Amino acid sequence: MNAEGGVAPAIEEMLRELAPQVLGALVRRYGHFDASEDAVQEALLAAAVQWPDQGVPDSPRGWLITVASRRLTDELRSDEARNRREVAVAAMAPADDLLARSPEDEPPLDRDDTLTLLFLCCHPALSAASQVALTLRAVGGLTTAQIARAFLVPEATMGQRISRAKQRIKTAGTGFTMPPPSERDERLRVVLHVLYLIFNEGYTTTSGPDLHSVELTGEAIRLTRAVHRLLPDDGEVAGLLALMVLTDARRPARAGPGGELIPLAEQDRTLWNPGFIREGVELVTWALSTTSLGPYQLQAAIAAVHDEAPRAQDTDWPQVLALYRLLDQISPNPMVTLNQAVAVAMVEGPRAGLDLLADLDADDRMTGHHRLAAVRAHLLEMAGDLDGARAGYRAAARRTTSLPEQRYLENRAARLPT
Repeated sequence: MNAEGGVAPAIEEMLRELAPQVLGALVRRYGHFDASEDAVQEALLAAAVQWPDQGVPDSPRGWLITVASRRLTDELRSDEARNRREVAVAAMAPADDLLARSPEDEPPLDRDDTLTLLFLCCHPALSAASQVALTLRAVGGLTTAQIARAFLVPEATMGQRISRAKQRIKTAGTGFTMPPPSERDERLRVVLHVLYLIFNEGYTTTSGPDLHSVELTGEAIRLTRAVHRLLPDDGEVAGLLALMVLTDARRPARAGPGGELIPLAEQDRTLWNPGFIREGVELVTWALSTTSLGPYQLQAAIAAVHDEAPRAQDTDWPQVLALYRLLDQISPNPMVTLNQAVAVAMVEGPRAGLDLLADLDADDRMTGHHRLAAVRAHLLEMAGDLDGARAGYRAAARRTTSLPEQRYLENRAARLPT
């Protein structure tokens, strides 16, 4: 369901908002996650074809549930391979229960089917890649082809990944219910991490010719908004949403006319999205002042410091460094150390930043990572070691699979005087 296929943006947005609610209604009633998801995709396609010409029905959600339920029950009745399951369902429920309910009989619109679906798609039995793919397909409403295109893999490969993920959930015996309270915080952490991965892949694609994928960043923000709407008092949900909008606010200035990467310090800040910046600052301010401190809130606070500086030289680097040091205390990881090294260099000098980077050389997670080489090259350039910086930029360019990043790093090396 996208504008490429001729669907009006308002209808496309409505369908994506309704997709998880409709899928949740079917899975809650019939089970058969895989078949229900296929039936919902067919109903969404039917709506995309019919609604622009015939008008949006009075109850769009009820229309979609009715159409999807009919497709699902037709499939259950006609597929002999599912005959025994159909008999079991029929034995447990009246025959009329296999027919679609009227819109008036459906659960209220505020039922948290989106959150339940996210928990299901981000089941711990799945790999991170499978969680991302299934979330985009079942909750985001993207087609398999769209997801495959976003991750630069063949459609058949992505289809197999999604199919295996559904089978894994079925094998795990997971019902369409919220996790028990004892598991909910940890499961929510996984959901937020999956949404964060989707956003990051969209904001800076890991491979291919494009710097970013607006489709992925848009889906990540939309889904995180949905979670925030369902969990308005959760500080980390608010923090993640703030981080996304504060980061995405810079996207209009990140690429030049030819798609070339423009680093933060050189961006035209008048192109940044002021609405996103206001929203992000309000969200993170609320979260930091009213909820328990978390890593997404701290990352959002760092993003806010950058976004609120009218010029790169006006950035409050001591505050950025203090926030990174606090983040390193509550959520240490090599990427935090890498970014902290830049802040240290800006406050205490490049040699201090390079000393911090030395701690990452023995970290297997960073060995061969292009970002470590790129940051080291940048700090060496700041320190006046141009030969070392040139070698570092070229090493980073060889290691990245993103063509815009590769070109940017090669240009940085070429610009240094010999």
